[in-house]
Amino acid sequence: MNRVVRRLALAALLVSSGASAQTSTPQTSAPTTLNIVANLTTGWVRNFNPFNETTRLHSVREFVYEPLVVFNAMHNGRPHFRLATNFDFSPNLLKLTFTLRDGVKWSDGQAFTSKDVAFTFELLRKFRPLDTLDIWDRISAVETPDAHTVVFTLKRVNANMAYEVVRVPIVAEHVWSKVADPVTFTNENPVGTGPMTEVRRFTSQVYTQCRNPNYWDAAHLKVECLSFPQVGSNEQLLIAAAAGSIDWFGAFLPDIERTYVAADPQHHRYWFPPGGTVAININFDSRDAGNRAAFRNVNFRRAVSMAIDRRAIVDIAGYGYPIVNEYASGLGRTYQDWTNAEAERKYSRFTKFDKDAARALLAESGFRDVNGDGFVENPDGSPISFYILAPNGWTDWVNSSQLVAEGLNAIGINARVSTPEPAAWTQKLISGNYDMAINAYLTGETPHRSLDMAFHSRHVGKSRFAATRFTDPELDTALNNFIATIDPVAQRQAMDRVQMILAANTPYVPLFSNPIWYEYNTRRFKGWFNADNPVARPDVFDGTPERLLHLLAIEPVGNS
Repeated sequence: MNRVVRRLALAALLVSSGASAQTSTPQTSAPTTLNIVANLTTGWVRNFNPFNETTRLHSVREFVYEPLVVFNAMHNGRPHFRLATNFDFSPNLLKLTFTLRDGVKWSDGQAFTSKDVAFTFELLRKFRPLDTLDIWDRISAVETPDAHTVVFTLKRVNANMAYEVVRVPIVAEHVWSKVADPVTFTNENPVGTGPMTEVRRFTSQVYTQCRNPNYWDAAHLKVECLSFPQVGSNEQLLIAAAAGSIDWFGAFLPDIERTYVAADPQHHRYWFPPGGTVAININFDSRDAGNRAAFRNVNFRRAVSMAIDRRAIVDIAGYGYPIVNEYASGLGRTYQDWTNAEAERKYSRFTKFDKDAARALLAESGFRDVNGDGFVENPDGSPISFYILAPNGWTDWVNSSQLVAEGLNAIGINARVSTPEPAAWTQKLISGNYDMAINAYLTGETPHRSLDMAFHSRHVGKSRFAATRFTDPELDTALNNFIATIDPVAQRQAMDRVQMILAANTPYVPLFSNPIWYEYNTRRFKGWFNADNPVARPDVFDGTPERLLHLLAIEPVGNS
């Protein structure tokens, strides 16, 4: 733990001492250019393909490709209509109709119509790697009765289908119909319907997206450009933010009151509403035979869970910002109203820190140190040794993973930490080329989105959220049952079953409920979401559609 504390202290020291000589600090941009850090990277790659799950720029969705609807997860999924003005289900819930907004144009001036929507979904059917949400497993047809109406025919009742459909970025038929391979297409000069489509500058160190000259909602857009400086780590971000060079970002910052707020108490602000679960993923299909044998043993997974001091992780690596997640299902504080009390009663002991009980459970299950090196082997004598992957530069996750590894070492499990670049980390989780890794889950209107993305068998190999490769037909059925009805009693019964299966099997190890990391600077811009203005989730991360609403609320301080 001392190593973790020293690393965090060093980051704080760099800021407090003004030691930025070896760190490239982004310069403040023009008055109407908003400086954003939406993700950490060692260098930008010009990829504006909104379907790419590994290397796309995090400024593509919402800012280049506007959604049909933004559902506000902070306010029970309240719809904010964007390219669409309405949606409704047929009485039998098997047809979902969207009415599109009149007068919308693509950034090149051509009209946006229902044909673009239908083309996009047909593109996903033709090139299945693009269909990361498995939309075509749930729909059978997309029809366009007129230029402003799109009708989706569902294969089966799915009460969540409106939420899923609007997550698909809509692309221009007149552009993408000419693309030979949309899977590898980098889309360097995007044509979109969103507010920021014009790429005025692009280097590996900084790029700028500016106003769509044909944006339908231009009256509400007060920002001229978005500038994305390359920042490689939380430490570099902290230095730049403390210097006042970043307007909108989201990151773990150690001792934020001293290292960020104190640098400019009048303007440096933050708000950390509760977010999704952060967990250790255990790869059931590890390519190492010894690790795979251990990982598929439920008592080994339970011992891993009991070896982890979640309070220490929150207090030391997280500076007290996250909330300890000891839910046996991993559900977390955000969805506590859905908690299955019976699942917690039966299995919550496996999420409590107890090294002695963890050692005893390993021994009872036949895991013993055969060769005297201090680490246990499988009951058949095969070795267990693995790395826990954490994205390079994500210091809170790296330090959390180090504490996990130290806890596992203490009960005789040979674990170390590896820190690949974020894109490589993502790819390893998608491909299954890893043993353990720290990961986080998206929030949604209900717990269904995050748990379905994580554990429904149809997502395996398509998303980093399904990285554990744990599947169970009963779990699939329970997840399907949740969306097969709009009856709240039946939905709760389905979610209770989902939680019971997860709690009994420990397919992942929850650590904490992550805050929604969100920091902002009021010196140049106003209109920020915060605890006094809680319009929607405030973070700028890819995967938060509400960031579009946030951008449209922000304006330069000089505006009257």
